[in-house]
Amino acid sequence: MRSSSPHRKPRGLHALLAVVLATASLSSARGAPPQLEVTFDESVHAGPYTGRVYVVTTQRAGQSPLEGVGWFDTQPFFAQDVDHWPPGEVLRFDPDRCLGYPSGLDNLPAGAYRLQAVLDLNGRSHDVIRAPGNGVSAVVKLEHDPDQPGSASLRINRTLPRPHLADTDDIKYVRLRSDLLSHFHGHYVHMYAAVAPPPRYQRNKARHYPTIYLVPGFGNTIQDWQWASFFRNLADNVGFEAVVVYLDADCPTGHHVFADSANNGPWGTALVTELIPYLEQRFRLIAEADARYLTGASSGGWSSLWLQITHPETFGGVWSLCPDPVDFSAFQTVDIYDADQNFLRDETGDLRPFSRHGLLGKALVLRDFCRMEEVLGRGGQFQSFDAVFSPRGPDGRPLPLWDRQTGRIDPQVAHAWKKYDIRLVLESNWETLGPRLRGKLHLFCGDQDDFFLDRAFEKLRDSLKRMGSDAYIDIVPGAGHALPPQVWIRAIEQMKMRFELHDPPQAAGHVPAELERDVRRSPYPLRSAGRVRVGLGDGEEPIEEPGGNRLEPIADGFDRGSAELRRDLLTAPGTEAQR
Repeated sequence: MRSSSPHRKPRGLHALLAVVLATASLSSARGAPPQLEVTFDESVHAGPYTGRVYVVTTQRAGQSPLEGVGWFDTQPFFAQDVDHWPPGEVLRFDPDRCLGYPSGLDNLPAGAYRLQAVLDLNGRSHDVIRAPGNGVSAVVKLEHDPDQPGSASLRINRTLPRPHLADTDDIKYVRLRSDLLSHFHGHYVHMYAAVAPPPRYQRNKARHYPTIYLVPGFGNTIQDWQWASFFRNLADNVGFEAVVVYLDADCPTGHHVFADSANNGPWGTALVTELIPYLEQRFRLIAEADARYLTGASSGGWSSLWLQITHPETFGGVWSLCPDPVDFSAFQTVDIYDADQNFLRDETGDLRPFSRHGLLGKALVLRDFCRMEEVLGRGGQFQSFDAVFSPRGPDGRPLPLWDRQTGRIDPQVAHAWKKYDIRLVLESNWETLGPRLRGKLHLFCGDQDDFFLDRAFEKLRDSLKRMGSDAYIDIVPGAGHALPPQVWIRAIEQMKMRFELHDPPQAAGHVPAELERDVRRSPYPLRSAGRVRVGLGDGEEPIEEPGGNRLEPIADGFDRGSAELRRDLLTAPGTEAQR
C-alpha cells in the first residue's frame, strides 16, 4: 500500500543518504568510545584463554576499580567474550561486541577513570571479579571525552592472592572433599567450614557441645569467617555454650543453598551425610538432632529452613531470618505461576522494582539488575535461583525462569520450581512433616524488607497457621532486610532454651559408640589419587582416611584443581561422572 503522506519512506539514493545522515547524527550524539586494549602474561595463564574478559572502572577516590561492581550504584564495567585468546596478543574491546553496564562502551560519560582488567580464572566462586586466583592488571588511568576519546592499555600480569586460612584458638578451618559432589561434577569438589568453639572448649576435653550451623547470605564465602566469631560471641553473651560452624555456600553459579539440584549437585545430601559426620568426629559435637541447630539470614535463611524441612530428623530446630522467597507466588512482587504476569513489568506496564528504598541504598528496578547480571555472565542472584530451582537445559545450563529481554515467564520452568517452593512443600507433605517439625520452626522477617521478602513470608505464616503449626513467627515492625541485633539474640536464647529442654547425655561427657562410625562411608567409592589435601588446619597431624587417601593440613585454604585428578575421577571403576 502506498502512503499519501508527504513523509513516505525514502527510496534509492534518498534512502542511502537518510541512513548515512541518521548514523552520523547518532554517532555525534553519543560520541566516540575510548580505546581499550588488554593483554595477559603467560605466567598468569599458560596457553590460550577462553571465557569472559572484564574491564572494571571507578571514579571514586580511595576505591579500587575491583570494588566498583556491586548491586547498588555500580561503577561502569565492560565484558567481552574470547575464544582461544593467546598470551601476549592484544585484545581490543569492540563497542559492537562487548557488553557494558550501566551502558555500553560507546556511551561512557566523559570523566577521569581508573581501570583494571580481569580474567575469570577462579572458576569455583560466584565472584567473577574479585575471587582469589583471578588474573588482574595494574590500575591504569583514563581521561575520557567523547569528542576526544582516550585510550588505555591494560596488561594482566598477576593473580589475586589466595587467603591463608590458619587455625587459631578461636577458629578452626575444615576443607573436606565430597565424594558425592565430586562424582556429580566429574572433578574434585570440596566443602569448606569455619568452626568457632566456645571459650571453655579446651578446658574440659570430656565435654561435648551442641552445634549451631550458620549459613551465610548470598555473596559471602569462607573468607568471611568473622561471622562465626561474631555469632559465637553472641551465644557466649547469652550463656549458650555451643560450637558455631560457619558453612560456605559459595559456588560457581552463585549460592547453592544446600539444596540438591539438577545443576549444582547434591549439596544438601553431602552436608548431612559427609560434612556433618566428619565434623562430629573431628570436634566434640553432640551427634544428636536435639543438639544440631540451623540459622542464617537472606539466602542463608532460606537454606537453613530448607535443610530443616528436608532433613527433619537430622536437625533439632531452625531459626530462619528474612529468608529468600518461601512462596513463589510472591517471588518478590511476582506470582511466577500466573502465566499472564511479566517478570520485569507489572500489570500497568511499569518496571518492577528489585528493592525498596531502605537501608541498603537506592532502589533498583529488576530490568537493570538483570542487565548487570548478564554482563557479569554467571554467579548473580537471579542466575543463582535458576541454577538451584530450574531443570538443566539441552546446552547443559539451567533453564531460565523468564526471558531476560521480554520478561516472559516460562510456565514449564515455573512448574518445575514447585518442588522448591517451601510453602507448597509443607502443604503437600504436612500430614507426615507436621509432627516431625513440631517445636522446630522459628521464623523472623521485617515487615519492610528491602527486597519485598515479607510478602512471601506472610503467605507462609498464614499457611502454617491454617495447618495448625506451632511455628514461632515474628514479623518485626519497621525492620528492613537487616534485622536488628535483638532478633539474633532472641534466636540464640530460644536455641539455649530448646537445648536445655532436652539436654542430651553427651553434654556431660558421655560419647556414644556411634560416634566411632566410619564417617567417610559413601555409595560412590573413589579410587585413591595419592595424597589428597582435605584439610584439618595448620598444626594438625595428617591422619589416614578410609581408602588410602590422607587428611592433611590446609596450606592455603583453597585448591587449584587438577586435570590429573579429574582424569582419575572419570576413569574410576564403577563410577559415572555427570556433567
